[in-house]
Amino acid sequence: MTKKMSMSTSKTSLVLFLCQIISALDVPLDSKLLEELSQPPTITQQSPKDYIVDPRENIVIQCEAKGKPPPSFSWTRNGTHFDIDKDAQVTMKPNSGTLVINIMNGGKAEAYEGVYQCTARNERGAAVSNNIVIRPSRSPLWTKEKLEPNHVREGDSLVLHCRPPVGLPPPIIFWMDNAFQRLPQSERVSQGLNGDLYFSNVQPEDTREDYICYARFNHTQTIQQKQPISVKVFSMDSLNDTIAANLSDTDIYGAKPVTERQPVLLTPTGSASTKVELRGNVLLLECIAAGLPTPVIRWIKEGGELPANRTFFENFKKTLKIIDVSEADSGNYKCIARNALGSVHHVISVTVKAAPYWITAPRNLVLSPGEDGTLICRANGSPKPSISWLANGVPIAIAPEDPSRKVDGDTIIFSHVQERSSAVYQCNASNEYGYLLANAFVNVLAEPPRILTPANKLYQVIADSPALLDCAYFGSPKPEIEWFKGVKGSILRGNEYVFHDNGTLEIPVAQKSNAGTYTCVARNELGKIQNEVQLEIKDPTMIIKQPEYKVIQRYGQVSFECIIKHDSTLLPTVTWLKDNDELPDDERFLVGKDNLTIMNVTDKDDGTYTCIVNTTLDSVSASAVLTVVARPNPPFDLELTGQLERSIDLSWIPGDENNSPITSFVVEFEDALHEPGVWRYQTEVPGTQTMAQLKLSPYVNYSFRVIAVNRIGRSQPSEPSEQYLTKSASPDENPANVQGIGSEPDNLVITWEPLKGFQSNGPGLQYKVSWRQKDVDDEWTSVIVANVSKYIVSGTPTFVPYEVKVQALNDLGYAPEPSEVIGHSGEDLPMVAPGNVQVHVINSTLAKVHWDPVPLKSVRGHLQGYKVYYWKVQSLSRRSRRHIEKKILTFRGNKTFGMLPGLEPYSSYKLNVRVVNGKGEGPASPDKVFKTPEGVPSSPSFLKITNPTLDSLTLEWGSPTHPNGVLTSYTLKFQPINNTHELGPLVEIRIPANESSLILKNLNYSTRYKFYFNAQTSVGSGSQITEEAVTIMDEAGILRPAVGAGKGYSEILFATSPVMHTVRPTFYKVQPLYPRIRNVTTAAAETYANISWEYEGPDHANFYVEYGVAGSKEDWKKEIVNGSRSFFVLKGLTPGTAYKVRVGAEGLSGFRSSEDVFETGPAMASRQVDIATQGWFIGLMCAVALLILILLIVCFIRRNKGGKYPVKEKEDAHADPEIQPMKEDDGTFGEYSDAEDHKPLKKGSRTPSDRTVKKEDSDDSLVDYGEGVNGQFNEDGSFIGQYSGKKEKEPAEGNESSEAPSPVNAMNSFV
Repeated sequence: MTKKMSMSTSKTSLVLFLCQIISALDVPLDSKLLEELSQPPTITQQSPKDYIVDPRENIVIQCEAKGKPPPSFSWTRNGTHFDIDKDAQVTMKPNSGTLVINIMNGGKAEAYEGVYQCTARNERGAAVSNNIVIRPSRSPLWTKEKLEPNHVREGDSLVLHCRPPVGLPPPIIFWMDNAFQRLPQSERVSQGLNGDLYFSNVQPEDTREDYICYARFNHTQTIQQKQPISVKVFSMDSLNDTIAANLSDTDIYGAKPVTERQPVLLTPTGSASTKVELRGNVLLLECIAAGLPTPVIRWIKEGGELPANRTFFENFKKTLKIIDVSEADSGNYKCIARNALGSVHHVISVTVKAAPYWITAPRNLVLSPGEDGTLICRANGSPKPSISWLANGVPIAIAPEDPSRKVDGDTIIFSHVQERSSAVYQCNASNEYGYLLANAFVNVLAEPPRILTPANKLYQVIADSPALLDCAYFGSPKPEIEWFKGVKGSILRGNEYVFHDNGTLEIPVAQKSNAGTYTCVARNELGKIQNEVQLEIKDPTMIIKQPEYKVIQRYGQVSFECIIKHDSTLLPTVTWLKDNDELPDDERFLVGKDNLTIMNVTDKDDGTYTCIVNTTLDSVSASAVLTVVARPNPPFDLELTGQLERSIDLSWIPGDENNSPITSFVVEFEDALHEPGVWRYQTEVPGTQTMAQLKLSPYVNYSFRVIAVNRIGRSQPSEPSEQYLTKSASPDENPANVQGIGSEPDNLVITWEPLKGFQSNGPGLQYKVSWRQKDVDDEWTSVIVANVSKYIVSGTPTFVPYEVKVQALNDLGYAPEPSEVIGHSGEDLPMVAPGNVQVHVINSTLAKVHWDPVPLKSVRGHLQGYKVYYWKVQSLSRRSRRHIEKKILTFRGNKTFGMLPGLEPYSSYKLNVRVVNGKGEGPASPDKVFKTPEGVPSSPSFLKITNPTLDSLTLEWGSPTHPNGVLTSYTLKFQPINNTHELGPLVEIRIPANESSLILKNLNYSTRYKFYFNAQTSVGSGSQITEEAVTIMDEAGILRPAVGAGKGYSEILFATSPVMHTVRPTFYKVQPLYPRIRNVTTAAAETYANISWEYEGPDHANFYVEYGVAGSKEDWKKEIVNGSRSFFVLKGLTPGTAYKVRVGAEGLSGFRSSEDVFETGPAMASRQVDIATQGWFIGLMCAVALLILILLIVCFIRRNKGGKYPVKEKEDAHADPEIQPMKEDDGTFGEYSDAEDHKPLKKGSRTPSDRTVKKEDSDDSLVDYGEGVNGQFNEDGSFIGQYSGKKEKEPAEGNESSEAPSPVNAMNSFV
């Protein structure tokens, strides 16, 4: 019971499915199935209902049909049977119903006019064609008629009638002349829909004798010609006697000149008319009016709008055309003709009727015995069509009865059909405007299931795509379809699958797991059949690197990548397209495996490039845009407008911007009168502006050109504009940069910058040069000179001020009055030396010099400053003479004091002072002698340790290279070092200054000692030198020691004796030395001072600098020093002020240096000699070369020495006791550093003994303020650099000792 209900509910879908398979011409059935299944006839091709034939050719009336078995054909003519066998001129094509009527062999087409209908019949029913009306086309000749000439007065309207012969179909009308040229038409002259030629008003040019109307008959391909029509247009002024003789007096004297007339409709006539049109046709409405001036036509629809997209105006808006009209287009359409004198209108009432058209056409039915079905035939029209049914071409009322059939108006209902119910039914829908005829068959079949899909068909799909497995089937009743996966799988159900009515199984998202064998089973009451298909799932093709948007400059190279990933079993093909078309056939395009490269890119390469990857199963693509940019094309069409004397307007048209927007336009000009061929900048305007107002100068022959600028660059210049010569005028400006400077003591040289050619404003450019002595002369002395740039006034007093001015003039007049400038006549050397020169020695390296200024009149020029010459006469500690090296300091301006830094301590100096002007130096002041006080000495020149024994060592040393005073004594400090690198007690010994050796006794055997040695003057201790040595183990094991001297540490290793001194000495940890800060020095500039000092004490001390105005009671100002540096720059000082300064250490209560005093002041140092030619410079270079050689030898010896003595590794860790950090964790002494390592001084260690700060130690070094080798002062006299001049060649000078910290009061530092 359930199965029957299922079959009943599926009847409709079965009918539709079979309908599509059997009846549709474009869906062929399986050939074997077609051979076996019966099918009623179906008309597949027929001639049109209204068939107009060419009477000169054979008539072919088509009728084709299909069916099973093949149908037979018969015809009726005018409602009765047409026996074609009785007419020799008529034949029927084999296996077809098409008739061929032979006209070309004697037949006449008119004999075969009539209404024909074809019937196709087989055992299942009969189908009929439409009624085909056969009419031969006709193209009759024009009837002969006598055409009178048309005499028309100018301005009147005129209609030339065509009246073509009635043809079938109607002819196409057009007007031509005797030369077969179409007559021109316009709003005034046009052709109407009926073929007539309308003149709204005639003009004299309308006069001609060959107005010819032509009718073209398309079916017969013939053209008929009407007799030519003559038209003569007269005006009242041109009436001649011949025409006047043919007119009455009344006509002549009553004629009036051409007058304007308001519109009058020529067609249609009256104020209203009607029009009927059929649905779907084209509606054409026409209004043509007469009038002078020519009227203009306008169309409106009353109560509505003209339909958009379907409304068109033709024939100069005289024809309204609406395509595909419908009932909604019915209504009143008004045309309005209007000119300057008035208007006229006409209303056309349009009614749209409709021939019958289908709403539901009947469709073929394929039913199984016992099933139900319906045929529906519904049509509409205006008026509403009537519906009638036929069965196998016979009205259904008289057709054989069928108990399964019931007619209900436009529907036939079938119930429990049997095989004998098969038939073809015709539905006819008709009204007064036409009819519709449709065939629909009912085919009752009983067939077992058949599967039309080939067995074991292989389906390949891409993963994640839909998979459609076909199971095309046929059967009656409609079979049920089931799908299984695998040979013994269960039936497929669920949301994972979609089952289509045509048997197709759809897997919406196919995965790898869906691959395999699928079985389709079709069954109905008459049988069962199954079919297997295979499904394979492939990996999708992907573009893993897509081409990217590129911007490339013209003539560059660009590459697009297209890297793909695909299934290994699929073979991809990669295709490149440009703008969805093939790539240009150009060798510049290189297609690689995964890229496209374009060489030498041009503008034509701009566009969209697409990479398309195709396999047999899928296709992917990716696109990228290539934008080719370049400098813009030059502007063109330069035009000059608005010409005025001092301005002009320039406009231009921009060139192509080449895909990079134009940002600006640069306007340049050429002065063909003064500088031909030279283009100069005029102005620049934004890129959105194409016009510029340009300011002009007189007496210039201008040409302009424009350059476009974009992000890529500048375009080529445009073509030059036309030339424009401005009128001459007097100069607008005077020369610039006027100066009066004497070159000799008795002259005044007046110079200026000449005007350029375009600044002259006219011909005859000259200059009026004027001068007078300031505050002496009242009148100006003037001279006019040619176009030069200099004039010399001779015989002037020495260095006196003059007022000077230079005025431009030309042939048209003078420039505006020039401004005056002050100049001076030539300078001469100063006559007087500075007086009252005084020197104040501030410390051992710095002195201050004072002098009285010279009278300004004696300077005889511009005072530039004073020069101080100073030189060292001799050292007070040595009486040897030396080469005198003079140093020079220049103090700018009217200064009367200066600082002399960098002096050598304990020396005798001389100096003198000279005034300087623009001409040179004046006489020197008398030499002034001054002496510098003592300073601390440099380190001893060497320290040697010799003759080691079990308990003694012999020390030898050399005196300091720079004693800087009278030596008072030497200080020796030493301490033992144990095997763990700990330092023992520090012993200090004072040695008289006249000693040069010392034997130390009572030392421990086989013990290493470290020695610290320095010299003293009355000022203090100098820099120290350090050495290490070891006592021997026994007398027999004495080795000859190596001697170390000079800078750094010298390691001397000895073998010691284990026999003596059985008790080892006690060692203690070294406590931090008591710190001290000494030798505070300053070098001051105008607003800052460089403070440096020497520090002895523990490492990592935090320093501060306190300063204040000397003699002031104000509190000290405090500045924190960054890190543990031994220098600091005080900034923001007041020029020319004395300051006091001192240095202290944070965390050490009350620990400060002594105070120092310095004074700020501007100064500038210079030198007057060439350094490259000085002997001291040559000697210095030689000394540097020698020092480098010595260092290389020492390094070689040290390297070999280090390899011979294993104890070197431990000794390298020894540290200077003064910079030895204490370990906080175990209380032991820190490691020491051997001075022979030549490492740079640590932060916090004191500076070298000559108290200069090394550049590598600090960015605040004094040498950083110098200007080359010529160290200079600022204007306040403060030193900012090194000195110039020849250095004395003293071989004993120079500090060659090492520079290690001195352990002051080390004996008190042990716990």
